[in-house]
Amino acid sequence: MTVHHFQPTHYHTTIGSHQPVLRVRSGDTIVTTTVDARGAGETGQQITPPGNPMTGPFYVEEAEPGDTLVVHLDKLTPSRPTGWTRKMVAPNVVDPDYVTQLPWPARPEDSLAIWNIDNAAGTATLDDTSTSLGTFALPLAPMVGCFGVAPAKGEAISTATSAQHGGNMDYRGFVEGVTVYFPVLTPGALFHIGDGHALQGDGEIVGTGIEISFDVTVTLSVQKGKLIHWPRGENADYIFTVGNARPLDQCVQHATTEMLRWLQNGYNLDPVGAHILMGQCVEYDLGNIFDPAYTMVCKVPKKVLR
Repeated sequence: MTVHHFQPTHYHTTIGSHQPVLRVRSGDTIVTTTVDARGAGETGQQITPPGNPMTGPFYVEEAEPGDTLVVHLDKLTPSRPTGWTRKMVAPNVVDPDYVTQLPWPARPEDSLAIWNIDNAAGTATLDDTSTSLGTFALPLAPMVGCFGVAPAKGEAISTATSAQHGGNMDYRGFVEGVTVYFPVLTPGALFHIGDGHALQGDGEIVGTGIEISFDVTVTLSVQKGKLIHWPRGENADYIFTVGNARPLDQCVQHATTEMLRWLQNGYNLDPVGAHILMGQCVEYDLGNIFDPAYTMVCKVPKKVLR
């Protein structure tokens, strides 16, 4: 197992079969950086075009189609003292007759809120006298918004959206310490990562989290011959599956189906037992409901699986 220190010099706004920037072996760790959604790095200056620019891709030597790429999120740390969010809830998450009452920004410079990030204190603080919030602090919860593997057949998919390969899922559960599983769809898996958020509510309903550059450490490994269909993950308390699609009921279907597969093939439950268990124990989290594909997460507590 090797630790690779990689400093990116260029980025991609699609996830696809791009030329790999680094080749690693299963079990290796990568220490790297990401820019924010508008392409700004740790100094706050834009260094690449906007649109969730990705660091990578990283080629994992043992990974072949039909395998599973295991991604452990070892470290996700905001790398500068300020981040930004949009201010207005997206029109698609309110009643149509309420859209005209949304606080449409009068000028582009009024459309963003700037947050002060303090890693030592673990806080994100808004100091905006234009609203009744005034000075308002929240605890940091750094998460990665967009990451995944290259799609099959040479396809490149915009980092604005998501599918079976992962992508812009914006699930607030993708935090430090979590393990995420992706289906390997092309040789080497070609892992991409970016779009760091210092904090974000469910759904990313304003179209952003607190967007910021990150210092990132991930460990990549391969499960040979293990076929999955949609991203999966686990933390200390839950296993979860991720469906990405539109309309919302379709991503619920993908996530639920993938969980049924996991319970039967990974936990040796019979089909009826898996259905009974999910019927009473399943939990759902909303990922992205702003982008072209929505994200739904299906969770089962580990305590009921022991």
